[in-house]
Amino acid sequence: MAAVSDLAFNPWDQAFLADPYPAYAELRARGRVLHYEPTDQWLVPHHADVSALLRDRRLGRTYQHRFTHEDFGRTAPPAEHEPFHTLNDHGMLDLEPPDHTRIRRLVSKAFTPRTVERLKPYVHALADELVAGLVAAGGGDLLADVAEPLPVAVIAEMLGIPESDRAQLRPWSADICGMYELNPSEAVAARAVRASAEFSEYLRELIAARRKEPGEDLVSGLIAAHDEGDRLTEQEMISTAVLLLNAGHEATVNATVNGWWALFRNPDQLAALRADRSLVPSAVEELMRYDTPLQLFERWVLDEIEIDGTTIPRGAEIAMLFGSANHDPAVFAAPDRLDLTRKDNPHISFSAGIHYCIGAPLARIELAASMTALLERAPALALAAAPERKPNFVIRGLAGLSVTV
Repeated sequence: MAAVSDLAFNPWDQAFLADPYPAYAELRARGRVLHYEPTDQWLVPHHADVSALLRDRRLGRTYQHRFTHEDFGRTAPPAEHEPFHTLNDHGMLDLEPPDHTRIRRLVSKAFTPRTVERLKPYVHALADELVAGLVAAGGGDLLADVAEPLPVAVIAEMLGIPESDRAQLRPWSADICGMYELNPSEAVAARAVRASAEFSEYLRELIAARRKEPGEDLVSGLIAAHDEGDRLTEQEMISTAVLLLNAGHEATVNATVNGWWALFRNPDQLAALRADRSLVPSAVEELMRYDTPLQLFERWVLDEIEIDGTTIPRGAEIAMLFGSANHDPAVFAAPDRLDLTRKDNPHISFSAGIHYCIGAPLARIELAASMTALLERAPALALAAAPERKPNFVIRGLAGLSVTV
């Protein structure tokens, strides 16, 4: 059985977090599936395997639709973590069919190509306004001034969250997402539980207000769908809204700052982008591949599977390494080179299968809008100081990105 105890893979090591890609190359060279003792997970580092397993129905984001914790050989979460798990477990990302199918069908109405296309003018105008503010100030923190407020405002607008309430959304989201890291501490768990309870209560009040006075927003749409016979409990509405907010901006925020940090480290590619704005669409895809905002995605083994002669038993957990898959030389020529003209780019940063990111088209619009606004309004954008990386592995991002214009 292959193991990784003697390799450079260490999700809590600062050197690894700064650049995990050499360690991924070691993992790929060692085998197709490797057991990692500290988290009791099976790591899958190759693109072909990750892509196939994302579509394999023998794996699931949850097991509770088929097994109890005891049947599955797992221990139930601590009772004090209940607010987080109630919120998390009723969102479609952590559900399997038929519940996943039912909720995704309702939510997908808000993310049709036509609906997303109608958002384009709003997204581009907001990106332009935010970048104009950065330029007027002579520079600042690209994360706090542009990368964060753009997707947060867009998804909050879609959900119908009043502008006066939006400042709290990002802190709630950050605290909740802490629980998605490997082996989170009790302090991290406590913050996630508190944020889950507060966010849930806020949305419960918002849903009550929309029941009395419906709007054109997604929350009102979910209430209307429920009233028309599509079953959607209040908890599912709350969990769906939180998922859309968290997933609707976390990846976009981190892709923006990871992307610009990569461009600053590859000045030839930045110069090419500045000289040819038609590269923006392929640049968005390449930057999502090059420094992947979601590095790992977990699945439970519902029915025993075999990978390259290794049997993975029911009850085990598989960790698919998106960052490694996106640097697999079997799929990407010169994978460690940033190439904004890359044509064949089947990255899996938005996942695949039934849990493919429902907001991917909107994320692409947001990333292209902020990039275009920065290229046009801040043509001399430059790094002011080397950034500090967040001490996270699963959700990869920077604590800030200080720039001058």
